[in-house]
Amino acid sequence: MILIFGGTTEGRYTVKVCEEASKPFYYSTKNNLQEIPLANGIRLSGGLDQLSMPLFCKEKNIRLIIDAAHPFAINLHDTISKVSDDLNIPVIRYERNYVEDFENILWFDSYDDAVDYLEKHKIEKLLALTGVNTISKFKRYWQNHFCWFRILDREDSRKIVEETGFPIENVLYYKQDNDEKALFEKLKPQAIITKESGESGGFKEKIIAAQQLNIPVLVIKRPQLSASFISVYGENGLRKKIEQLLPDFFELKTGYTTGTCATAATKAALTALLTKEIQTETSITLPNGEWVKIPINSTIFKENSVTCSVIKDSGDDPDVTNGLEILSTVNLNSNIRGVKFLQGEGVGIVTLPGLGLEIGDPAVNATPRKMIKREIYKVMRHNQDKLPDHNLKIGIDVTISVPQGKEIAKRTFNPKLGIVDGISIIGTSGIVKPFSSEAFIRSIRREMQVAKAIGCNHVIINSGAKSERFVKQIYPELPNQAFIHYGNFIGETIKIASDLDISKVTMGIMIGKAVKLAEGSLDTHSKKVVMNKDFLVSIANEVGCSQNTIDSIATMTLARQLWDIIPQSEIKFFDILLQKCYDTTAFLLPKGELNILLIDEGGNIIR
Repeated sequence: MILIFGGTTEGRYTVKVCEEASKPFYYSTKNNLQEIPLANGIRLSGGLDQLSMPLFCKEKNIRLIIDAAHPFAINLHDTISKVSDDLNIPVIRYERNYVEDFENILWFDSYDDAVDYLEKHKIEKLLALTGVNTISKFKRYWQNHFCWFRILDREDSRKIVEETGFPIENVLYYKQDNDEKALFEKLKPQAIITKESGESGGFKEKIIAAQQLNIPVLVIKRPQLSASFISVYGENGLRKKIEQLLPDFFELKTGYTTGTCATAATKAALTALLTKEIQTETSITLPNGEWVKIPINSTIFKENSVTCSVIKDSGDDPDVTNGLEILSTVNLNSNIRGVKFLQGEGVGIVTLPGLGLEIGDPAVNATPRKMIKREIYKVMRHNQDKLPDHNLKIGIDVTISVPQGKEIAKRTFNPKLGIVDGISIIGTSGIVKPFSSEAFIRSIRREMQVAKAIGCNHVIINSGAKSERFVKQIYPELPNQAFIHYGNFIGETIKIASDLDISKVTMGIMIGKAVKLAEGSLDTHSKKVVMNKDFLVSIANEVGCSQNTIDSIATMTLARQLWDIIPQSEIKFFDILLQKCYDTTAFLLPKGELNILLIDEGGNIIR
């Protein structure tokens, strides 16, 4: 069993990850003020102390603790550490992202140190953004100087203010839509003090607003946690660590795309080239902004280059690239600017248009290229003093290789797409979700049940994060729980909505899945069905498209080329496609309303 300590944004993310297992877990908060939907989680409130926590862990057979509490919950962190040591229970710390690149910030290890500084520098008007529980820590300051405290607008917070004796007229209340700069301009404090609360605590916004107004910023450093805690950042990093420490919690394990592996290998190789140090692990940023740690398999130094490798881990997805060695060789090139991708052994070459890559280029897709470039520039900035002439504009050659790729590619669709001599380096999310219809469908049902339980009678189903991002702009009033990914299981998802008496379902769909669904495929996975160009030609004939359009459809390689092939005068093609999607699915929701939104690559929506 897993025990989570939350009450924060990170606690919400942790619950979301653990709910994917469809197994029970415990979620503990100090009070019951946080509203959080739980389908399988068991809510605990009131806090667990040094006496009750070990007893609870023994009684409930807790095998893993996840600390997602506020970074300044010092007593709780210390108690978790002691219980972990005494009962030999591993602890995962779900960390926030902390901003470290601001200049001219005054850092303090303790509140007393900060007060000493304020008094020494005769700061007579202070705005404190450190929270209601720190009012007592600043008492020797505000008893003799003017001070505002911003707190949550709650009865328990006002009670703490009253108990400390702090003047209630100097209390400000936090609002979700606070305009920090406007507040600072209005109050004109001589200084602002805050805590190192990380991105989810609004730290960055406070600093930027204060610095724009030239107001000094004092920051209390976050407390150091136990060295035994295992830090993770983001939902995917959390899930991977749970999979390692509690292998039986999730039915299937996640993995990483070839793009993620190539990015990690490239970052490690460039870091090794500049630092001359062997790399064993590196962290990279995924397309969604989350960063993960990837183990490095090998580091090979040559005279002017370094090659690093990562072993592809696809989790429990039956991916043909699972276990392959993904290598990246990096060298500096003063004859070019920017990043140049070169073909390595086992990586294919593009021979046909439509893939968004130049013909003749190595088949490293757009998202991995962006990921790789981002990590390269971060490494260069961090190691500018090690670059020739400290030149950040020096070129970088990147050669991605997959030694077994040429043979593996024969078992993929690459030859049909015009990619020859190897595999593609792909991945739009950076993460491989295990392909298991049974497990995935159970996850969909669970999410739909949560949406229903919190009163959502209108759910928005999407293939993934990209389509969801576009559709969310249309329905900003709906809660996050109303947006559910169907992956490839369109039919099963709509059936679940019908079973649960969801009255309205809106489906967002990209063109690749739409052409399969329109032909009648309720499961759109590429292992089950591929794009049928003859079917698309028949729609074009039905609409009365020109012969040029029909010929272009017959020779295209990817469905997304339709956006360029179909002229505005023949836009009815997409209307017919949408109608066929509706005809394929509407009968699955006999008592509800089904709407389908076709989304193009730029996020434009056809209803």
